[in-house]
Amino acid sequence: MITKGQIIELYYYDEWANFKLLDAISHLENEELIRDLSSSFRSVRDTMVHILGAEELWLSRWRGEQGRTLLNANDFSTVDALTKRWGEFKKLLNSYLDSLKEENLMEEISYKNLKGIPYRLELWKQMLHVNNHSSYHRGQVVSMLRQLKKQPPSLDLINYYLENK
Repeated sequence: MITKGQIIELYYYDEWANFKLLDAISHLENEELIRDLSSSFRSVRDTMVHILGAEELWLSRWRGEQGRTLLNANDFSTVDALTKRWGEFKKLLNSYLDSLKEENLMEEISYKNLKGIPYRLELWKQMLHVNNHSSYHRGQVVSMLRQLKKQPPSLDLINYYLENK
């Protein structure tokens, strides 16, 4: 079992890492941002939009909202537009985290995946999944930045702790 404090710490790390990466990609030319680099998602932009879209989707499930889909990468023509949306989401997520009670983490939350298949799992496990999912795709963006001959930020959890002690 994980505590509310530990979950919040992981989500603070997630936010730190997301915004570090947004800052790094803000220096890309638009052509570099959307270049097909043959990863899980075509481009840096597409991967970053996927991370945000997945985090938004999961939060909507935890809040009991139905019918949410992932974001469309083409709706974000600039890093500024993506950063603005992420800032708005950050406020919603932080409000949700603040409202959580320790006992909520043990509750099983029902949801349907994007194919409509129903699942039910403890909230804390879903929350760990989201954090892990975002880390995985941030790693892909770091690799893409290297392909573009750019210096990516170090997003290791230890760096978060060292910067924020």
